[in-house]
Amino acid sequence: MSGILVYSRKEAERNAFSIEKYIKYLDVKLVFQEELNFSCQADFVINRTNNYKIAQSFEKKGVRVFNPSSLTKLSNDKQACYEFMQKNGIEIMPINYGDIPAVKKSAHGKGGTEVFMINKKELFEKGYVYQKPASDLGKDLRVWLINGEIKAAILRESKSDFRANFCLGGIAKPYILSQNEKNLIHNISDLIKYDYIGIDFVFNSGKIVFNEIEDSVGARMIYSLTDIDIIKEYCNYISCEVKNG
Repeated sequence: MSGILVYSRKEAERNAFSIEKYIKYLDVKLVFQEELNFSCQADFVINRTNNYKIAQSFEKKGVRVFNPSSLTKLSNDKQACYEFMQKNGIEIMPINYGDIPAVKKSAHGKGGTEVFMINKKELFEKGYVYQKPASDLGKDLRVWLINGEIKAAILRESKSDFRANFCLGGIAKPYILSQNEKNLIHNISDLIKYDYIGIDFVFNSGKIVFNEIEDSVGARMIYSLTDIDIIKEYCNYISCEVKNG
């Protein structure tokens, strides 16, 4: 059985290492998002873009897509994702927050590049989420999961920026989860249908609080800091899923 691996051209350049692993462990062909033809034949699709419509188009044809369109759509709309989690009893930092300081983040942004700390009140701008800052700025946690199983957890910290993103210069180290933290992670993951994700948390008053879901989650930190070959594990999972149909 053969599949296609979808990346944007820009992200493909940044993720050559990961792409090489997908091709090594699976019978997949790399297709750029910009050149994707939805009439092409594939037994499965690995969607490594933030565009849920790609998954949706193949799902309508009965093709198995990793991750499903519902997950991609939810995870790439921060406002909708926060509202969903709050509705289901998951603690978040307050949104639609009108006081200052406040964290202003693009509803569809990734990687911390469209996240700002504002110290002056402003009218809510369409396309942005306004959120109360967590107490521990410059510190967050990413947890990787495959099909309900926690694979790794890494703490990220920055001494110079309220954002702790690894790609923005933050430092990182493996993190040992407490049982309460594991319970929270499973409570969140049980709410959504997914294959391979990252869940990010901020730290507030000594505990982790949900921040966002990373649909096309990266793996640089895992390969830099652990011996886990998470893409191989994901490929093994995909292979079993496709074979068992």
